Amino acid sequence: MKVVPGASRDQIAGMLGERVKIRVAAAAEGGKANDSVRRLIARAVGVPIRSVTIIAGQTRPEKTVEVEGISPVEVRHRLKLG
Repeated sequence: MKVVPGASRDQIAGMLGERVKIRVAAAAEGGKANDSVRRLIARAVGVPIRSVTIIAGQTRPEKTVEVEGISPVEVRHRLKLG
């Protein structure tokens, strides 16, 4: 996924090539944007925030996220991305 911090609101903006684009209002400092990403994904797919882990890209805009107990295909479906 591609994360854009400092947006006007948190939202899943759709696809950007092969990645999901996410905008979060939080700044990219002290893990605030990462926490917002986890919270947004958890809410969107209907899981507790503890089930969402950023497994790569903690300090980069390009991130890889894992949702425990849900396949990547099901995550895309729940995010309404196909």
